[in-house]
Amino acid sequence: MNMENLALIESFSEFKDDKMIDRVTLMAILEDVFRSALKRKYGDDDNFDIIINPDKGDLEIWRNRVVVADGEVEDDNSEIELTAARKIEPDYEVGEDVAEEVKLIQLGRRAILALRQNLIAKIHEHDNTNIYKQFKELEGELYSAEVHHIRHRAIILLDDEGNEIIMPKDRQIGSDFFRKGENVRGIIESVELRGNKPNIILSRTSPKFLEKLFEQEIPEVFDGLITVKAVVREPGEKAKVAVDSYDDRIDPVGACVGVKGSRIHGIVRELGNENIDVINYTSNTQLYIARALSPAKIISMEINEETKKAEVRLNPEEVSKAIGRRGHNIRLAGKLTGYDIDVIRDGAEEDVELTEFSDEIEPWIIEEFSKIGLDTAKSILEQDIADLVKRTDLEEETVIAVVTILKSEFED
Repeated sequence: MNMENLALIESFSEFKDDKMIDRVTLMAILEDVFRSALKRKYGDDDNFDIIINPDKGDLEIWRNRVVVADGEVEDDNSEIELTAARKIEPDYEVGEDVAEEVKLIQLGRRAILALRQNLIAKIHEHDNTNIYKQFKELEGELYSAEVHHIRHRAIILLDDEGNEIIMPKDRQIGSDFFRKGENVRGIIESVELRGNKPNIILSRTSPKFLEKLFEQEIPEVFDGLITVKAVVREPGEKAKVAVDSYDDRIDPVGACVGVKGSRIHGIVRELGNENIDVINYTSNTQLYIARALSPAKIISMEINEETKKAEVRLNPEEVSKAIGRRGHNIRLAGKLTGYDIDVIRDGAEEDVELTEFSDEIEPWIIEEFSKIGLDTAKSILEQDIADLVKRTDLEEETVIAVVTILKSEFED
C-alpha cells in the first residue's frame, strides 16, 4: 500500500477512536465517500469493488473492465482494449473480465483532499444524528449541564460529553442567575435537527420540570405510589400540583410536602422560591375547583359544564385569597381544573363595582386595586389602609382619597 493510502486510512482510525463509531458504520461511511470520489473521476462506480479493513488500515479499490478488441472500446470505464489488458496479464482474451487495482494517487491530490473533507463531514453528520437520537429519547427528562457561555437571549450549556445545550431566556425562571461553570438543571424540552446539527433546548419553566423534580425528590412519586395528575405554573411565582394515590393509607399531599415542608423545600429552592400548592386530586369537579382555589374558603359554587365556567361565591374577606397576588391563584386554579372561574363576593348585591367610580377615580388606580382582587367599593372599605398601601403600588394619600370617595357613596 502506498503512503497516500496509509495516511488516509490512519486518519480514518483517528475518527473511529475519537467518535466511537462502530466498525460496520465506519466501513459504510468509507465506502460511500470513496464511491462518490470514483463517480466524480470515472462517471460511474458500478464496476468498482472497494475492500476495506478499517482495523488494519487496509483499503483496496479494484476496477473491473471487460476485454474488447482493439479499437472497439465504447466506454473507457467499463471496457479495456486487448493490448492494454495484456500489459496487465499477457494471457487475457476478448470477453474476459480484468480486475485492476486503482491507487489513491490516481484519483489526484485534489480528489484525495476532497475525499478527506467529505469523510469528515459524513462522520460529523453521523455523530450529529447519534446525538439527535440520544437526546430525542431524553425529551421530557431531567438533565444537568454546565454554563459555558452567557448570551443576552440564551445560556449555552455543555454537558459532560461536550454536547451543546441551549436554554433560551424565556425558558429561564425570572430570578435565575447563573455564572460560567455553574451546573444547571432543567428538562430537555425539545430536540430538533437544524441542518445537520441537533438543536437541544433545556427548560426550567416547563410544568414537566416541576413534575420531574417531584419524581426525583419524593420517593413515593418515583415508586408510583403517588401519581402527579396535573401541574400548572407561573414560573418563579406560583405553582399548583394535583396529586393522587391509589393506596388509601397514603396521604399524597402530606407525603409530597413532608414534615414542616421538608420534602418540598428543596424543590421550592430549585425553582427560585416558587410558591407550590399541592392539592389532592379528585374527579368531583366542585371539590376539585374548591381545592384548587385554596387557601380561600368557598360558600357555594355553580358550574356550567357546557361553557366550562364556574361561579364561585365567597365571603368578602376570602376574595383576595382566592384571586391571590397579581391574580396568580385564580389563574392557576382555572388552568389546573380547566374551568373559567368567576369569583362572586357574597353580599355584593348592595355593593358597587369600582368601575362605577371611574369619573372620580382614575382607571389606573382602579386597575391597581383590581390586581389584588378588590374590584368593589365594599371590598376596599373592609381593608385596613396600611394593608392596602402595602399590597398595592399606591401612595397612602391616594388610598385615603379613594376610601373617602367610596365611603361617601354609602353615607348618602
